[in-house]
Amino acid sequence: MTKVTHKLKAEIVEVGKRIYNRGFVASNDGNVSVRIEKNKILITPTGISKGFMEPDDLIVLDLDGNLVEGKRKQSSEANMHLQIYKSRPDVMSVCHTHPPYATGFAVAGIPLDKMVLPEVIIVLGSIPLVEYGTTGTDELYGMISKYVLDYDAFLLANHGVVTLGKTVIDAYHKMETVEHAAKIQFIAAQLGNVNTLNKKQTGKLIEFREKFGVRKNVGLPSAKKSKKK
Repeated sequence: MTKVTHKLKAEIVEVGKRIYNRGFVASNDGNVSVRIEKNKILITPTGISKGFMEPDDLIVLDLDGNLVEGKRKQSSEANMHLQIYKSRPDVMSVCHTHPPYATGFAVAGIPLDKMVLPEVIIVLGSIPLVEYGTTGTDELYGMISKYVLDYDAFLLANHGVVTLGKTVIDAYHKMETVEHAAKIQFIAAQLGNVNTLNKKQTGKLIEFREKFGVRKNVGLPSAKKSKKK
């Protein structure tokens, strides 16, 4: 095992503990992956709690879903990860969990698309709701494919959340951001008002993206389309 792979395995194991300890997953739920070569990924296997993984539990797949390294079986949701990597060469890591507040919005059929928190606007823009698709099938990715080019985070209807990152930690941090935003918006709604930022205020925040290395139009597909016209 190369030093790079060893480091990435350690990062996935650490993120697995974080998502489990924060209640983003229960039992054996969720999966985390990272691109280790152009056509290979390191990913969590099926049937194991993300809070109790060891480096040797992780498996390597090629982008066609063939097992390249490891003794455990791949998750039924590995296909979703593989399709995302094929569609987005810039994505280096994918994190999928079921954080309670964000998943609550997904079950309620409510996207997190209001311009509310500056940090969320800068990093993610809006967070859409992907239509329901059966887990572990091409139907699910068929729904995700409508959003994957324009967003780095999305809710999966009646399922959970997916975030995309430049590193394992980046994808995980985006997951934290989504759940934190969902919790705050839920609390504000209970208090009777979700105060949104106007276009001018939002525009100023979008201008900060380049400074922080964020894709200019992430979470803002309408801006991307209007630019093409």
